Amino acid sequence: MKIPTILLALAAQSQAALRFGCSTLTIQRLDPLVEPGRAPSSHLHQIVGGNAFNATMEGDVGERGTCTTCTFSEDFSNYWTAVMFFKHPNGTYHRVPIMQNTALPNGINGGMTVYYTQQDFFNNGNQKITSFPPGFRMVVGNPGIQTAADAQKNPGYPGLKFVCLQNKGTRFPELAEFPTQPCVGGIMTVHHFPSCWDGKNADSADHQSHMFDTQVGAFQAARACPASHPVRMPQVAYETLWDTTQFNGLWPAGSPNPFVLSYSDEHGYGTHADYLFGWKGDSLQRAMDSNCMFQACENGNPLKSQGVAQMNACTVDTVVNEETDGWLTSMPGQNAMA
Repeated sequence: MKIPTILLALAAQSQAALRFGCSTLTIQRLDPLVEPGRAPSSHLHQIVGGNAFNATMEGDVGERGTCTTCTFSEDFSNYWTAVMFFKHPNGTYHRVPIMQNTALPNGINGGMTVYYTQQDFFNNGNQKITSFPPGFRMVVGNPGIQTAADAQKNPGYPGLKFVCLQNKGTRFPELAEFPTQPCVGGIMTVHHFPSCWDGKNADSADHQSHMFDTQVGAFQAARACPASHPVRMPQVAYETLWDTTQFNGLWPAGSPNPFVLSYSDEHGYGTHADYLFGWKGDSLQRAMDSNCMFQACENGNPLKSQGVAQMNACTVDTVVNEETDGWLTSMPGQNAMA
């Protein structure tokens, strides 16, 4: 795993920061947070992490998982997002493949990059960072936001962005909606979760109210937590790289963005992500209490880690058996959403 030079220079004065890869566990219509017990759920997700994942998940997931697709073998959490499709001018759809981030070990099967930072990349604001409790879960974003006007009325998601990649190392500029022209290196979706907790509830009815967002931008120093949500937790973020390049030749000049998220969002305003905590025992707390950064946290320092072959070998059963590859007349679940 490569670390930017600026991070190497500042690592000595840093608090812990985790940045690691997770290969794809499954791509299915399952959503145990928003639609527990429903199979199929309304739209397609890419899920990474522990193999306890199922349509219904309660209790301490970290005690039930037996393998994980993530670098850290003590992390049985699950992380998931909507899937991206290309919409052909003839009306058919094709799922966009997921690329490995260039800074991760070679051979990872799709997946995403996951971050657990503190106040920002380089410090924790001189405060204790509290690990999530067993059973904790949260959602960021709202798939019901489908227009620019709705987005302006709901500005509470500063960490949900798109990046038009020149290469896999591109990080800026961040866009609030899909790029409007072909991207030579693909498209990255970015999901930053809130990190201020009410200190009481592992979940809430909307899966969001128990958390409060004080971030001002990607990996920048966050504001202090409010009295209503006083406990600073790790800043969780996902980066997913979509190989849209193979469709650039099918994007007619002057036509609108042809990419769509699996809940029929052609603009990206409703982009969202789900998190279900499943670190085993006190492993995440030990990491947050340390001064390690990125791959320096691996190999027992203080977290146990595993190789790419073990990550890719972890799987779950297919609960919803439907076609998700090749050219499709509609996206999975699309007719039900119409």
